[in-house]
Amino acid sequence: MTALLPKNLDALVARASEPDFAVWRRNIVRLGGCTNPIHLVGGATVFDTTTGEALFSYESDVYGGRLLTACGNRRATVCPTCSRLYRADTYQLIRAGLVGGKNVTEDVSGHPRVFATLTAPGFGPVHTRRERDGQVRACRPRRPGECCRHGSPGGCHERHTADDSRLGEPLCPRCYDYAGAVLWQAHAGQLWHRFGLELRREIARRVGLSRTEISEAVRLSYAKVAEYQRRGLVHFHAVIRLDGPDGPASVPPGWATTSLLAEAVRTVVVRVRLVAPGAEVVGPRVLRFGEQVDVRPIAAFGAGERLASAAVAGYIAKYAAKGAESAGAVDGRVHHARDLVMLPVRAHVLRLISTCWWLGGLPPFEPLGLRRWAHMLGYGGHFSTKSRRYSTTLTALRRARADHRAEEQRTALGIGERPTVTVSQWRYAGRGYSPEAALLAVSVRESGDPHGA
Repeated sequence: MTALLPKNLDALVARASEPDFAVWRRNIVRLGGCTNPIHLVGGATVFDTTTGEALFSYESDVYGGRLLTACGNRRATVCPTCSRLYRADTYQLIRAGLVGGKNVTEDVSGHPRVFATLTAPGFGPVHTRRERDGQVRACRPRRPGECCRHGSPGGCHERHTADDSRLGEPLCPRCYDYAGAVLWQAHAGQLWHRFGLELRREIARRVGLSRTEISEAVRLSYAKVAEYQRRGLVHFHAVIRLDGPDGPASVPPGWATTSLLAEAVRTVVVRVRLVAPGAEVVGPRVLRFGEQVDVRPIAAFGAGERLASAAVAGYIAKYAAKGAESAGAVDGRVHHARDLVMLPVRAHVLRLISTCWWLGGLPPFEPLGLRRWAHMLGYGGHFSTKSRRYSTTLTALRRARADHRAEEQRTALGIGERPTVTVSQWRYAGRGYSPEAALLAVSVRESGDPHGA
């Protein structure tokens, strides 16, 4: 904010002297400090559906004839304001699938469910921070003088701090399988899909049912989020739940227990395999999940069921607002090979991006779109997904919020009880702030006050 003061303060003072300042200010402040708002031009008219009378018309005339709307970006590094709203919506979505609410029956809280973390496999030793009993332990202890085939030390005896820049960096970049890592990223979504299919089959095998019979007895629901680790690879945090055949409102059979679900998840994770393309270029690769698999019953997260559910929902929602930048990558796409030399990233991340660019230009890997997803280190999947019947949707939550605001506006205009329809026509006209508006938005964002008080 300090850097903006000399440039923008005079413009803001000049704007404050204009007659429409209060309306102009309200148009900025209501966005809560959104960093890159969208500009719309057009108008809207509210009609009484009974009489056809035009009750209210709106055309923006306080920001160059434009209406500002929030950008809606989920990533905290792009827009802290909009990401907080996205994170809150994700929290409500996850929690509704655990304890009910948002049109989901509360009976769902008694269904078997686990919280599972599926990691990526190792592609070479990296610096890591290990703790046991509250004590930081040596990174990778090895015998003195033990080296890899390139002559680099085979271990690390340092006790890394949480902010050590070496965390996630390979001990020997030449030993690290960058091609394998990128291909794993590109297929992580397919591995998850196969995991879901195989999990249903495993449950059927354990209870002696066929694939057709299992679909008539239980329904598997989930909600997951992808998190980037320091080494640049994603792992998945997921809530997995067993319902009756008709979804959350139906009771699962008696044999569908939490322990059955947990054991099935552990068994299936190590079984899922996928053969990567391009063996003739980079050698054969059989892709799988990592050996570190954490599966816990939801009830184990707190003293009570609802407390546990809130903790799990908060944990997953936290990662819904993060992206590859949490691993040190860049926010935007890489458009040309010459851009690689200017990327402000650490060496390991640059090698991952470069490998995406290299493989993406070869025919066997073209369907993967690796150059398009180079800035995501090869991962092109969605960061948060759910099965259809897990709970409500982000669209439904946003619609409910929009309807609530519309009802507030109708009440303020004195037309709350009249049957109405809104006819509107808006079109995109740009984005961003003027210098004085940017200063006001920063002050709102840093104060944390949505009303700019």
